[in-house]
Amino acid sequence: MKLFRWATTLGVVLTLTACGSTVKTVDQAPAAGSNAGALVGVTMPTKSSERWIHDGDNIKSALEKLGYKVDLQYAENDIPTQANQIENQITKGAKALIVASIDGTALTTQLQDAADRHIPVIAYDRLIRNTSNVDYYATFDNFKVGVEQATSLLTGLKRKDPDLKGPLNIELFAGSPDDNNATFFFNGAMSVLKPYLDKGSLVVKSGQTDFATCAILRWDPATAQKRMEDLLTKTYNASTKVDGVLSPYDGLSIGILSALKSNGYGTAGQPYPVVTGQDAEVASVKSIIAGEQYSTVFKDTRQLAKTSVDMAQALLTGGKPQVNNTKDYDNGKKVVPSFLLQPVIVTKDNYQATLVDSGYYTAGQLK
Repeated sequence: MKLFRWATTLGVVLTLTACGSTVKTVDQAPAAGSNAGALVGVTMPTKSSERWIHDGDNIKSALEKLGYKVDLQYAENDIPTQANQIENQITKGAKALIVASIDGTALTTQLQDAADRHIPVIAYDRLIRNTSNVDYYATFDNFKVGVEQATSLLTGLKRKDPDLKGPLNIELFAGSPDDNNATFFFNGAMSVLKPYLDKGSLVVKSGQTDFATCAILRWDPATAQKRMEDLLTKTYNASTKVDGVLSPYDGLSIGILSALKSNGYGTAGQPYPVVTGQDAEVASVKSIIAGEQYSTVFKDTRQLAKTSVDMAQALLTGGKPQVNNTKDYDNGKKVVPSFLLQPVIVTKDNYQATLVDSGYYTAGQLK
């Protein structure tokens, strides 16, 4: 999946600062026609993950700078709550919806109502499935996110050649089965790891390699911690250690590391295995700096917020949103036109340049 350089549309240049939720707009284009000052409904999954807070704040600030009213809602990972929030936004007269779904298959009725009222729907970072009533999709190259997670796992293990002998033990985790992105992450990672597993250079000692077994419902850290504890108890002992853990999300990584620490890892004699992650959350970046978690995949939510706002602005002013992928994101009813952004691997070696120098975090936030 090839990424084309995205251009600033409609003369809008946004500088977004996550965590501070600061948005500056240059040459701001006013909302045109009957949609000037219109209401835009924005629904995010939960505030339990800091990244969704940043996403919501950045979208809201950018839309308000363009003159729109914003109804920003968080559903705390409760599907009926999110459905009700979208229904309420439609009732209030929203002219566009930006939806980061909890369950991408659970909003069919609400989105049909939106379509009946000619309200465009932008799926935000999570593909909405099994409905033709989703117009655009703003996301990262999620298959590549998985590729980058597996690549960083191999880098941390110093295992760049699948023909190397002396197998290393790894365990696999996957995201929530009701999140379409989770399968992209897992399949991307497995596309990299499969040659190593086939040749025995890497071994999943528990034997748990299928997505359904590795998946963690709702991306819950406590569930990941419990699964890691069970794996350590049933599969490993004093003479057999786990060398690496493929984790698709920082919240899971923290739970995994907690289980490892309780099992005696994290000492000079028994260092932590290589543990991956995603989203560059503050706790995990601090863990990386401290030499615990090895890596995370950074998805710059400032860029993602800008892309979704550009899409909404185009739709609300009679334009056509810019996309760079029209073939890969089939939701079961249609191929959803998409704009894909590129992820970046972050380790202790480059967190300063990638996260601090870019203004995503301040140095003080990571102390």
